[in-house]
Amino acid sequence: MNVRTAEEITSVIRTALQAATWAPSVHNTQPWSFGVDGDEIALRADSDRKLRIGDAAGREMLISCGAALMNVRLALRALGYEPQVRVLPDPDRPALLATIRPGAAVPADESARLLYAEIERRRTHRAGFTELPVPERLVETLVAEAEGEGARLTPVRSEAAIRVLAAITCAAQDVQSQDRALSLELIRWARPPGSARADGVPAEGYPRTPRRTRPHFAQRDYTHGHPWGNESDQFFSVSTGVVAVLTTKGDSREDWITAGQALQRVLLRACAHGLSAAFHTQALEMFHLREFLRQELCSQEYPQMIMRLGVTFDEGKGVRRPVTDMLEER
Repeated sequence: MNVRTAEEITSVIRTALQAATWAPSVHNTQPWSFGVDGDEIALRADSDRKLRIGDAAGREMLISCGAALMNVRLALRALGYEPQVRVLPDPDRPALLATIRPGAAVPADESARLLYAEIERRRTHRAGFTELPVPERLVETLVAEAEGEGARLTPVRSEAAIRVLAAITCAAQDVQSQDRALSLELIRWARPPGSARADGVPAEGYPRTPRRTRPHFAQRDYTHGHPWGNESDQFFSVSTGVVAVLTTKGDSREDWITAGQALQRVLLRACAHGLSAAFHTQALEMFHLREFLRQELCSQEYPQMIMRLGVTFDEGKGVRRPVTDMLEER
């Protein structure tokens, strides 16, 4: 049975769009827009929010949009509808990434409900983790979630490989910090304390004086010399956590969208079990470093995300633009 009344359609679409807005995105750029035509949602890339220097090809933008697509799918399943999704449906409209319709009514999926409930709770972490262990069985579950979406999540077990990933992340951060154009681009998405903006990285979203993990994974510098950051006690947050790399076999626009969907499914499952994630994309924004990782550590697959997973007691406040700001006429 399909959605029948206009009221049902409106309610379902509104819920799905609201869920989409809470997807993670690079620097919280929220690089998406939506169109609605009856019971069809069109997901589009918003090129005005693309990082034109750090993400010239739009890879991170499409990964972000893939995460938004996953949220729409989960919302529909949680409401009891089978999502009908077409990815990159029109070659003549490259900004149109997907169309989604609520299909046949089906029993509400318990797993989807669980993940859907985490959508607004999930937060990006930008520091170390506590020493509390991540259960191996949970790690296996996260690997299975990524695999179910057509991507591969590989926990990095080798200490040597972890050191390589940490070192290459620090090297990329050091190089990028010397690039004036890249630094100015980052400044655009760094929010000072008290800012009313509903996008970008808030000053409360990272510690003022973060402790170094062992080995150390460099974080982005959103402060630019200002005394910004939260005052949370980071005394126990010195663990690197579980290091993992998300890869895909190909590196097309469709692969990037797939990576985004897999990433968000992993993040929500992790959040449901008390885990947070920290992202490190600096090396993946430099072709030669990304290619080195692909050949030396990723079994020839394309690295789409480097992350750390662990337990933290910090709960930041998320900021998102209202849905009305993201709607476009079709």
